[in-house]
Amino acid sequence: MEMFVVDEDVARWEQSLPALHGAERLHALLPLAWHLRQRDTVRALALAREALDLLPGAALPAPERALAEVRMALVFAESCWLNGALNEALARAGAILATCTDPLARADAYWLLAAIALDRGDHGDVEQQFGLAAEAARDGGDELRARLAEAALARSLLLKDRDAALARWGDRMNASGAAGHPALTAWISDFQAVAANLAADFSVSATCFMRSHEAALQSGQLRSAINAASNIGENFTMLGDHQTALEWHQNALALARPTVWPKTVSGCLMQSANTLRRLGQLAAAQDMLDQALATLKPVENTRSYAIALQYQGELSLDRDDFHAALATFQALEARAEMLGQSDFQSTAKRGQAHALLRLGRADEALEAAASAMTLAAERTLAHSRIDALRVMAMIHASHSLPAPRGMVEPTASLHYLREALEAGAGIDQYCAPAGLHDTMAREYAAAGDFARAYESALAAGAAREKTHGQETTNRAIAMQVQHQTAQARSEGQHHRELARVEALRARQLQRTSETLARLSAIGQEITSQLDARAVFDVLAGHTGALLGASTLTVYLTDESGSHLQRAFGAEPGCPLPPSSIPLSNEQAVSVRCLGERREIYIPHWPDADQRMVARDDRLCALFVPLVVGERAIGVMAAQAPHSHAYGEEERLVFRTLCAYGAIALDNAAAYRQLKDAQSQLASQQKLAALGSLMAGVAHELNTPIGNSLLIASTMQAKTEDMEALLNGRGLRRSDLAAYLAETKTASVLVLRGLASAAELVNSFKQVAVDRTTEQRRQFNLLQVCRESVATMMNRIRGAGHEIELRIGEQIVLDSYPGPFGQVVTNFINNALVHAFGGKRGGRMVLSAETRVAGRVLFEFRDDGVGIPPEHLNRIFDPFFTTRLGQGGSGLGLSISYNIVTVLLGGQVAVSSGAAGGACFTLDLPLVAPRPKPGAHDQDDPSI
Repeated sequence: MEMFVVDEDVARWEQSLPALHGAERLHALLPLAWHLRQRDTVRALALAREALDLLPGAALPAPERALAEVRMALVFAESCWLNGALNEALARAGAILATCTDPLARADAYWLLAAIALDRGDHGDVEQQFGLAAEAARDGGDELRARLAEAALARSLLLKDRDAALARWGDRMNASGAAGHPALTAWISDFQAVAANLAADFSVSATCFMRSHEAALQSGQLRSAINAASNIGENFTMLGDHQTALEWHQNALALARPTVWPKTVSGCLMQSANTLRRLGQLAAAQDMLDQALATLKPVENTRSYAIALQYQGELSLDRDDFHAALATFQALEARAEMLGQSDFQSTAKRGQAHALLRLGRADEALEAAASAMTLAAERTLAHSRIDALRVMAMIHASHSLPAPRGMVEPTASLHYLREALEAGAGIDQYCAPAGLHDTMAREYAAAGDFARAYESALAAGAAREKTHGQETTNRAIAMQVQHQTAQARSEGQHHRELARVEALRARQLQRTSETLARLSAIGQEITSQLDARAVFDVLAGHTGALLGASTLTVYLTDESGSHLQRAFGAEPGCPLPPSSIPLSNEQAVSVRCLGERREIYIPHWPDADQRMVARDDRLCALFVPLVVGERAIGVMAAQAPHSHAYGEEERLVFRTLCAYGAIALDNAAAYRQLKDAQSQLASQQKLAALGSLMAGVAHELNTPIGNSLLIASTMQAKTEDMEALLNGRGLRRSDLAAYLAETKTASVLVLRGLASAAELVNSFKQVAVDRTTEQRRQFNLLQVCRESVATMMNRIRGAGHEIELRIGEQIVLDSYPGPFGQVVTNFINNALVHAFGGKRGGRMVLSAETRVAGRVLFEFRDDGVGIPPEHLNRIFDPFFTTRLGQGGSGLGLSISYNIVTVLLGGQVAVSSGAAGGACFTLDLPLVAPRPKPGAHDQDDPSI
């Protein structure tokens, strides 16, 4: 997860969150809680708690869940830091580092420890933690995090030792520039601003701080943005534009107050107080400083507290409260030594010297001023050294003290004032204040050197003119900075607005694309239904979800074309009863919608035509005709409980739903008609097949029964002859023996013929019973195939073909032998009609084997002409035949397909090679599935 992101990313998560439910919310909750930690700390904590509650039930891998918990723990830890609970923040961050192995989470924990150390005044630890953060970020492959940590480290070192920090980091920071991610821009610009401020280049510093402020706001670093705004105000103060400075301080305070972060709020208060002091509003400045010091008391070891002490000391000097000033600067000295920051140490000593001088403690003042000069010289703090030298001159001017070494001026006071002038000469664009030259003029006059006193007086006049010019220049610079800033802000706002519009356009296109994709999926769902009731239910569900409609009504034209029948109606809590509207009733909105074939939208029902009767809970209505091609089959209406419910987008969605609904309802009607026709044709085919079966069986019975009848008639004649011989000339032994032999032979022949006929009758009886009752029973596959083939043998032999069975005697099924036999008969009949093309000598093979436990693979193969490739995907379609009117109905294979897949619970496939021949393969379970209660219609093999 990124360390900082721009506002647009946060907005996308915000927009997606309301539509998510349950564990799905984690996709938005986790990044939102993390990236709102400074934008809105209170809400970030609430989202983090919700995320932690959802994590145990989320289907996430254990490492991902653990990392999410660590990220939320960091949110709580950073909240403690922002709210000044440094010990708790330190404990939480330390606990994370003790258990977490993810390098990026560890980098963020080190970053937080550095921030805590900075607020605690432990600057040695600050550098160590930022260094560890950069190292961990690179271990995790996040270069942006690493550069952020380095920029923060460089900024911290800059305050400790400007020259050393610039030598180490200056080139890298300048080379990086301010381009790239806003988070990095904020820190690099801050480094450049601090460096310019320490060099007294306040215009450049203000410009860099402004760039840092904008980038920090954009990347969610609110605390850095507030600090930058305060520093902008301080730079304008140094440029002499106190009014603009105060505006920036108030801007920073306005950002800080809602956060209630103590260190941040107090920093804004003390910066505003310092500006008010410079404007002479000492009482107001004192009130703000008192608030700032009270707020910062829990974090008194921070640089912010040291700055507040400095401002308090300066204010006490301005108010001539020298005891308070001395105590404050002594406290500042203690804080400066703890922080190890030389600028505060020099300022504290200089302030003490000034207060001690006013209290008449010259020796102590001299010692303090000397210490201030030494510290400023060691750290090349030019302005601090000049201030210290001027205090030293004031001390020597008011008290008789030992002269300094190497003094060449008439007095010690002039010696230090001259050093102050020389120190100022080494600063670019420095203008010695006129007060310094006036003091020198008085000192020279007192020493009797009127010529040099005159020179100093002239220099004072020139300094006033130069100072006035410098002030004018500073004001011009300040105005230029403001103008450049305003222009840059305006351009930035313009680019952001363009980006916002582009992002809005992209989101709109994305929403449109998502809507189209969703409507396409809905369309597939609707049009896949072949039952009108199912179509109505799907339409009602999606209309309520997409449009928020409280009532949906569908009217369809009746068969006579004289009425609109309410085929479906639903409102919250209950269905609407059927009703009928004559098409002659032109006052009805639905009738007008159908007749005019146009959409009718009523945004506010009470304002509509009085012929429309409205209910209190339906204040908006939308009627759209259901049109298929050139036919209008009905009207669909949606009603909402509030006015102006449907905009253009909702109306487009409803029109699309109506188009899908019209197609689906028309398909459902056509399917119903097709099903009725198919059922009727299937019944006719069953009767025809049964008639054909009976004719075939009659033909098969004719031979054995005819033979038996012929033998019986012959034996009758022989018996009559024997009776005549017995009653006449007498019966010889040879006659009786011949008669007995013939009778024996005839009996054998008659019994054989009658047995064959009986067997055929039994087979026919079994096949007929199975086909008419769809009886489920256990049966031997070979036996059923023999019986089915026996009924077709007359046609097979008559056409000159042969059929072979390759089925093991041990295969037994618990299924439906009658429908299965119908499938075999249909395959044979299909081959006789299509495969051999009137030629003789065709061969058909029925085979079966049990390759997989619980299943049987059954094949019917012929060596006919085969099936053209373009017909292979259509042969199971109802009414598809290439021999329409020539013996093909187009239903045989369709019925077979339904029997196999629905009733028998199997699968059917067909193949045909380039050399000819076709093979139908059935993959059947040995035990057919049990039909569901009430599912007889679906299991009907005639479907």
